Amino acid sequence: QVQVAESGGGFVQAGESLRLSCTASGMTFDDLTMGWFRQAPGKERELVSCVSRSGSNSLYGESVEGRFSISRDNAKSTLYLQMNSLVPEDTAMYYCAAVKTLGPWCYKSSYEYDYWGQGTQVTVSS
Repeated sequence: QVQVAESGGGFVQAGESLRLSCTASGMTFDDLTMGWFRQAPGKERELVSCVSRSGSNSLYGESVEGRFSISRDNAKSTLYLQMNSLVPEDTAMYYCAAVKTLGPWCYKSSYEYDYWGQGTQVTVSS
């Protein structure tokens, strides 16, 4: 069983930055495709970004493209999300997700991921 845990959320002003971290244990980290999703109150869960096992391929949600950057350190079994130029619309609970895969891709849909963290809250004030 894979255990996923996020950290790094908080309260920031618009224009500031945050970095989220996610650790995954219970499985070899570089066997896992990883993703970040977010969900705001009253809205559906949406993809923020995902990254392939090696880190060579990644995808971003349209609203964060160019502002957020995903990366992973397989030696530390850790996934990161660098969030820059934050805006109030980025306010949400951010979730880290993982799935064991064989291919060099990642998945846009939350339904593809088997393991989820509890979430970390990001609040951006104007």
